[in-house]
Amino acid sequence: MDVKDSNGTPLTDGDSVQLIKDLKVKGTSVNLKRGTVVKNIRLTGNAGEVEGRVEKVKGLVLKTEFLKKV
Repeated sequence: MDVKDSNGTPLTDGDSVQLIKDLKVKGTSVNLKRGTVVKNIRLTGNAGEVEGRVEKVKGLVLKTEFLKKV
């Protein structure tokens, strides 16, 4: 499986990524701002999604189209 960020850079387990757009997290009152760094991501079974932890949100699934590798 080939997982790439919004710029086409390959992503692997343990990478750090940065958000390129403000995102609202469903089910919580948390808004993730552009520029927020998500460390130590994990790849999922879907090539368009990764899993990570941000602030108080655990198990957050993010679409790779809103990420760039740091």
